Amino acid sequence: MTVLAGEYFRSYAVVGLLAVVGVLFVAVAFGAGRLLRPVVPTPEKLLTYECGVDPVGEGWAHTQVRYYVYAFLYVIFAVDSIFLFPWATVFAETGYGATTLVEMFIFLGFLTIGLLYAWQKGVLTWT
Repeated sequence: MTVLAGEYFRSYAVVGLLAVVGVLFVAVAFGAGRLLRPVVPTPEKLLTYECGVDPVGEGWAHTQVRYYVYAFLYVIFAVDSIFLFPWATVFAETGYGATTLVEMFIFLGFLTIGLLYAWQKGVLTWT
């Protein structure tokens, strides 16, 4: 029993050692960058950078929430389309055909309901 416990904790010791080495590596890299970089602050360097154009007006800009909804819908459908590939491999195996077919149509039904809901709420109209 003690031999198994020793191997168990040795595995955690390796993980802990790798974590410490990783943290030290990042700390040394940041410290070296801070020590080696030149620090010459000028008024031009302290300005807000806007793609090479001088900043005009205040720093607040209103962003449409609609863009986030489009991105969210894209991520949902992109991730859901990834689930179709493992389904295709399981569907090809013997004995799983009918079950996986029904499960996939239920899954696609939920996606369709979500898409219809978004369309009904007017989320997909670009104005």
